[in-house]
Amino acid sequence: MTDIHERTAFITGGANGIGLAIARCFARAGAKLALADLDAGALIRAKAELQDITQVETYMLDVRDRAAYASAADAAERALGPVTLLFNNAGVAGGDAVNRLTYELWDWYINVNLYGVINGLMAFLPKMLERGLGGHIVNTASGAGLVATGAGVLYTTSKFAVVGLSEELRINSEVKSAGIGVSVLCPNRVATDIISRSLDAASSAGARISEEQVKKQTMAGKALLQIGVSIDAVGEMVLKAVRENAPYIITDRQLEEMVKTRTQAILEAFPD
Repeated sequence: MTDIHERTAFITGGANGIGLAIARCFARAGAKLALADLDAGALIRAKAELQDITQVETYMLDVRDRAAYASAADAAERALGPVTLLFNNAGVAGGDAVNRLTYELWDWYINVNLYGVINGLMAFLPKMLERGLGGHIVNTASGAGLVATGAGVLYTTSKFAVVGLSEELRINSEVKSAGIGVSVLCPNRVATDIISRSLDAASSAGARISEEQVKKQTMAGKALLQIGVSIDAVGEMVLKAVRENAPYIITDRQLEEMVKTRTQAILEAFPD
């Protein structure tokens, strides 16, 4: 897909981190932007930054809330026209030790990281198929959706699911025949504050995380900001992938050997 100009992009988690970087790149490429986020202050800042480049609308949205998602989707299309670029990017990181997992934590992580993607697809994909205007969908997973990295059971479970969903959607005959591409973004170390924002969001949602894990994750979040790939570099990777209809967007080579080892173990498990 090369015709980004004048298309409408809907980006969840669009006011912070990778979502904001995607917004910047697609604004420069000529797309109109609908940014959805829980962070009201960040939405104001993102609109102020980008509104001189392109048309921008913003929406306070919890991606778990299906009714609110449907309302935001309708409002975005009334304001900006049909959405043909969908970025299911909102997500949370972290978790807790296995012996401290609760149903509340499971529900929160799965509802944000997996059902947030599903809710985006349900809000937009049927209309994208019906209109026949083509388009592209990018679902944000993680390197931890390709191989177990020690990122935690909650996070890894949700991200493996997003990878599988994206791979199946990409080969779906209806989606392909409608000219809709699908990519899955699998970032590894990216310089964002997702961990600190996830901890704040978990607390607000009543998903309790132990103090020990809060301390560990806070330290990990500070390290990411120092060693991670820049968000704007990731935004450029996403723009390139959409233009080329690439199946995977991987932000560095850190997990290459782990993925090779996993793949080899799977191949060796096939019977003679």
